Amino acid sequence: MPHLHIEYSPGLAQRVDVREVCRAAHGVMTASALFPLAGIRIRAFAADHCIVADDHPDNDFLAMTLSVGSGRSQSDLQAAGEQLFSAVQQMLAGPLSTPHFALSLEIREIDAALSWKDTPIHARLSKQ
Repeated sequence: MPHLHIEYSPGLAQRVDVREVCRAAHGVMTASALFPLAGIRIRAFAADHCIVADDHPDNDFLAMTLSVGSGRSQSDLQAAGEQLFSAVQQMLAGPLSTPHFALSLEIREIDAALSWKDTPIHARLSKQ
């Protein structure tokens, strides 16, 4: 269950191809043995309404939250997080070179007892 949620300021989509940011994240996640392919989900949404820091009109942000199932070591998650963050940093080099951008990543571990799933995708991909 590696689900990556990406939230970003609407103005960012005019400066960056958000789909390519998603592809870069997907590349890192699929290359990692830590994340099963069938469980990967990447969703990106523009915040319809937001105020970033001092509300300067040039301010933009991209905030990532990676939700994972329990059972991975903290060191493995930290290494994966560093790889993911680095890949997205590279994709956002332009905005990051300005004083009006904020990038973040948080990894959350989901308690299996409080998580329900019905995903036939797992069965399909396990047959490949």
